[in-house]
Amino acid sequence: MTSGQRAPTPETQRGPVTGSDAPERLKFDMDELLNCMHCGFCLPACPTYQQTGLETYSPRGRIGLMKGVAQGKLPIDEEFERNMYACLGCRACETACPAGVQYGRLIETAREVVEDVKRRRGRRSFTRHLVFKQFFNHPRRIRVAGGILWAVQAAGLQRVATKTGLVRVLPREMAEMQSAVDTVASPSERKRRPSVMAPDAGVQKAGRVGLFTGCIMDVMFYDTNQATARLLNKIGFEVVFVAGQVCCGALHAHSGEKVDAVELAKRNIEAFEAADVDFIVNNAGGCGAALKEYAHWLADDPVWAERAHRFVERTRDICELLAEHTPLPFQRRIEARVTYQDSCHLAHGQGVRQQPRQLIRSVPGVQYVELTNADTCCGSAGIYNITNWEMSMRVLDTKMEHVRRTDAHIVVTANPGCLLQMKKGIQRAGLADRMEAVHIVDFLERALGSAAPLG
Repeated sequence: MTSGQRAPTPETQRGPVTGSDAPERLKFDMDELLNCMHCGFCLPACPTYQQTGLETYSPRGRIGLMKGVAQGKLPIDEEFERNMYACLGCRACETACPAGVQYGRLIETAREVVEDVKRRRGRRSFTRHLVFKQFFNHPRRIRVAGGILWAVQAAGLQRVATKTGLVRVLPREMAEMQSAVDTVASPSERKRRPSVMAPDAGVQKAGRVGLFTGCIMDVMFYDTNQATARLLNKIGFEVVFVAGQVCCGALHAHSGEKVDAVELAKRNIEAFEAADVDFIVNNAGGCGAALKEYAHWLADDPVWAERAHRFVERTRDICELLAEHTPLPFQRRIEARVTYQDSCHLAHGQGVRQQPRQLIRSVPGVQYVELTNADTCCGSAGIYNITNWEMSMRVLDTKMEHVRRTDAHIVVTANPGCLLQMKKGIQRAGLADRMEAVHIVDFLERALGSAAPLG
């Protein structure tokens, strides 16, 4: 069907689903699948379709495959798995879709179905178990890994490995991406962080904020988290570093580990309830989108549904809260051409588009230039640039063609994964001598005069 939405018929509805895979097939929301009109509006918005021209690499094509699986007409096999995991999960198709299909939720269900079937068939890999069960679910282990990374950097081993070529012992994807990783904070520095940061002297108190620090974010981008707290202090917020918080669950949900994602959500809800805060603030578009999905994840749980709803009501991206309150007291001009790369999950998942641009334009001296297709994925997509390196780099190179044309000195973004990817893109495009990528929080703090100048 190419135009118009056809009313469901008995033939298009799900009939009796039998066989060993029946429990997994029944997880699909047939009403949502049938909402897809197959109009094709999603095709220009989909990075993987634009790169390949393959229908199965488009949202419309993937929904067709899901429908076939849900109706018992197609197998849950390696080909289905490959097509589902080739998706970046950027959700640009949701913005383009005239029928409002919740594609992000559909692709998460499809991957959950794949992993459930693999688990039942004994095909789960040890690496996946290690990553999702033994690492991201345990904050202390993440901090230990961060300490090891700091020690490697402090000893100069990362630099030596790069210069001597020893870095090639790593998988290609990790060897390439490590060059974009900045110096991480030391364990001692992280331990010195106070549990509460008070508003600046002389500023009227605006409320109490619980900062969602993230898991990897608080290791690799600790300074950005601290800068986030200082920005909130500037506009009168008391900032609490909430004890007991864990990974947001985004990586689990996007990778078919929905049960673990839901358990992480419950732990975070409990932690922030105990902190008694007015707002829950994050500075990572991907994490924020997951936090705002908690009400959906727990909608059918009579114990947790209302608690999840209250949690989501208080959740804000840092750009939302900064744009809603007193203008920041900038002290320094930044004389530079600046462009902005949307975080997919901030723009398409949360609908936060104008606030970051408003904040960037408010900085004295900035010459803002809009990036063509700014809300098209950069190819990072969580760990996509590790699991699907070639496609990730193809998408990134296309993005960098548009970035180059801006002739910008600074590329600002609002998500740590996007930031690493854009740093890598600048290296690949040979622009490192005249362009840099910066998180919006760090960009704003430098304009406040409390950090080193850019460039």
